[in-house]
Amino acid sequence: MLPVPRSVTWGAGEFELDAATGLSVGEGLDGVAHWLRGELGPALGCWLSPAGTGRTIALALDPGLPPSGYLLVVTRDGITLLGGDPAGVFHGAQTLRQLLPPASYRRAPVADGPCRVPAVTVRDAPRYRWRGCMLDVARHFMPRADVLRFIDLLAAHKLNVLHLHLTDDQGWRFPVERYPLLTEVGGWRAESMVGSRQHARTDGRPHGGHYTADDIREIVAYAAARFVTVVPEIDLPGHTQAAVAAYPWLAPGHGPVGVRTGWGLSPVGIDLTEETLAFCRDVLDEVCALFPGEYIGIGGDECPPGQPLADRRRFVRALVEHLAGHGRRAYAWDEILEGGAPRGVIVAAWRGPGVTRAAAGAGHDVVACPDLSTYLDYRQSEHPDEPVPVGTVLTVDDVYAFDPAALAPDHPERILGAQCNVWTEHMPGTRAVDYMVFPRLCALAEVVWSAGGRADFRDRLAEHLPRLAAMGVEYRPESGPLPWQRRPDAPGWPRARADRESELDALTRGI
Repeated sequence: MLPVPRSVTWGAGEFELDAATGLSVGEGLDGVAHWLRGELGPALGCWLSPAGTGRTIALALDPGLPPSGYLLVVTRDGITLLGGDPAGVFHGAQTLRQLLPPASYRRAPVADGPCRVPAVTVRDAPRYRWRGCMLDVARHFMPRADVLRFIDLLAAHKLNVLHLHLTDDQGWRFPVERYPLLTEVGGWRAESMVGSRQHARTDGRPHGGHYTADDIREIVAYAAARFVTVVPEIDLPGHTQAAVAAYPWLAPGHGPVGVRTGWGLSPVGIDLTEETLAFCRDVLDEVCALFPGEYIGIGGDECPPGQPLADRRRFVRALVEHLAGHGRRAYAWDEILEGGAPRGVIVAAWRGPGVTRAAAGAGHDVVACPDLSTYLDYRQSEHPDEPVPVGTVLTVDDVYAFDPAALAPDHPERILGAQCNVWTEHMPGTRAVDYMVFPRLCALAEVVWSAGGRADFRDRLAEHLPRLAAMGVEYRPESGPLPWQRRPDAPGWPRARADRESELDALTRGI
């Protein structure tokens, strides 16, 4: 099982799951039951009728269990799944699926006969409450259906946060009714870079797309049904060239600009005036209207040098206060610590252990996501055929060795959890995302759910890969990329780990 549960006790015999199996559903668990029927029915023909004529799977709540925790008991005579809350029952149902053959993850039957579930008792609960993944849909747009599929993959690994990076210099994907040009103009760029920016190659092909308000509502509701919270990010006040392309009055000193076609940092950012602050408040109002969750991402990172630090801090503080007026908490990258972050901001600490310690020591809640452990756009090996090999080498084992608690040992209560980050400059579609994300995300999932550190992880991962294959995930093989996963047309820019560590030290010195 992956992530590994806290306690597993194997019993004798098996439970036979077939078309006659019934489902008993406790109060408040109709949504979990609907999901479970939809997952098991198509592949196994087990539609789990309330009036089943065979043995029964029983779902119920037990307030004595921890939040998101569960107790799963499988015997010859039946299956009982108890949860501390509906999320716990859902996570237990994911564990139940892993006790079935990999074919149970397919969307139609591929084998005849009943499925057998081994007798077992599983007690489990998560290590952290923030178990996340950031998906960048700004650099390369991911259509709604692909986002829904990605949510299913997160939920299958008991991750519960999708941090959706919706805007950047290279594209604006969030619909704003008061400013329609943000998507009509800012949602499209003339071309994209091929490979790392140092090579300055472009493809000459327009790229773009954006979500409608109904798309967002569907994504949020679909995620909520799987106990995944969607945390939207509107990157402000830097990374805003797409917004300036749509509304030049946001930065009149730059003159007319287009949506950025190159990777890397843009020198174009909105002017930090009362007029642009009103624009940002308007945008965040509409974000809050479509995303009901507690957390709203505001970026705060890598601002152009033309934006003085004092003005940036004033501007960001005003955005934080505006979100507080909506009853929301701002979520920002660790650059927000420069000059002093406003109280209540959750810090996404990406530039190494120093900023994690600094943020926690200053009393901020922290989501640990250091790039040298969690950036899934970084190359996976020294293999010469790795597609677009950028950054340092980050293997499955490197991700599994990550321990968020070790980054702020004096303030463990401030670590909400951790997330991996999927920046998509070099991932033009879902197949490329699959290759870069899996199986490294499996390692991160175990780190944040059950703390990792197990010697048998590699053996369990090998058993898990057929499940990924059954779900249609084109993960990276252990032996290296398959022919169609290579990108000989897109040169990379590999980095040595020591060089990156020195760079991060220089960037964060003094925080």
